[in-house]
Amino acid sequence: MMTDTLKPRDGKDVESAVQGALAEGKSLEIAGHGSKRAIGRPAQTDLTLDLSALTGVTLYEPEELVLTARAGTPIAEIEALVASKGQQLAFEPMDYGALLGGWPGAGTVGGALAANLSGPRRIKAGAARDHFLGLTAVSGRGETFKSGGRVVKNVTGYDLCKLIAGSWGTLAAMTELTIKTLPGPETEATVAIVGLDDAAAAQAMIAAMGSSCDVSGAAHLPAAVAASLPLAHAAGGGRALTLLRLEGVAPSVAHRQAALVARVKPFGEVVTIAEASSVPLWQAVRDVLPFAASRAGAEAPLWRVSTAPTQGAALARMVTNATGASCLFDWAGGLIWISVPDARDDAAAPAVRRAVAACGGHATLIRAPAALRAAVEPFEPQDTVLAALTKRVKEGFDPKGVFNTGRMWAGV
Repeated sequence: MMTDTLKPRDGKDVESAVQGALAEGKSLEIAGHGSKRAIGRPAQTDLTLDLSALTGVTLYEPEELVLTARAGTPIAEIEALVASKGQQLAFEPMDYGALLGGWPGAGTVGGALAANLSGPRRIKAGAARDHFLGLTAVSGRGETFKSGGRVVKNVTGYDLCKLIAGSWGTLAAMTELTIKTLPGPETEATVAIVGLDDAAAAQAMIAAMGSSCDVSGAAHLPAAVAASLPLAHAAGGGRALTLLRLEGVAPSVAHRQAALVARVKPFGEVVTIAEASSVPLWQAVRDVLPFAASRAGAEAPLWRVSTAPTQGAALARMVTNATGASCLFDWAGGLIWISVPDARDDAAAPAVRRAVAACGGHATLIRAPAALRAAVEPFEPQDTVLAALTKRVKEGFDPKGVFNTGRMWAGV
């Protein structure tokens, strides 16, 4: 007899749960700890498939840079484990807890890969899918399948990991994942340019990224945004801050810092931020703390827009001129977080979509009341060709629409 929530203990239980749902014509919402449940269209499923009991690291070989864990394992637990061996998850997965009004550290490794998470280091190291080596999962047909393996170089068969990453649980229920780990930096430092407007900051970040300084993070905090972070406010004296992060062994960081300061000095006043302040400052950028639910409001609309770094300032200007929104720039201007100042009945979607159409890229409504997420397409609308391809992929993995149907796009 099925209940509202199914909580499998292992992969076999997951397979049985999916087969049971198929037999009864039920649909399943896939969840770990629910830290990203409020992203996307509201769930319209019959049952919740709770994978939070599938926990534990089953393989970790630091010398091979490989780790395997069950899907419900907290990502914070994995980060602590690899840090103890001097390693890191180089894709620097963000924590949505502050933005969505939840608890920090609640995200799971399965959720990180399903959402294809990344942080400021994406401009250098890529996103989660670029570190995703293998998986075991249950399809919407009720069949367990495997893809990839436990080695960094694996070219056998189709790379289903790339397809599953970013699918938000609409294609399969992952039960175990293998990811790549990398050595962590010995130290870090940040070079900050003070007082630039958005357009000048974009040019400074592009210049820094085009240098030989190996910048691992480039973000811009306009004055009002920087003022909400004590460390940023202290460094910039209440003015805008353009942040450029350097990581590595201490002598290299010191040498590259001197070179980077010389490179960006023509743009304006430059200050340096040592490791003790640099680390928490970049964590705040990663988790978009200036727009946390506790500051902006639990349901204040928040957009995540990805575009070409050269277009970031122009796109943000179009939206802010139309709506009075506030912006935070990451990925050298290629990622823009846009906080809409009021709970309008359209979450400023027309202005955001117009700007994206003009400048290129895609936008996701990360935070909004459920009614707005049902009325406004949270994910970037697809053209006819792409929508048809998405539908075929969905039907290939989940022909009966068991998993999270409609979460990303209506009817898919």
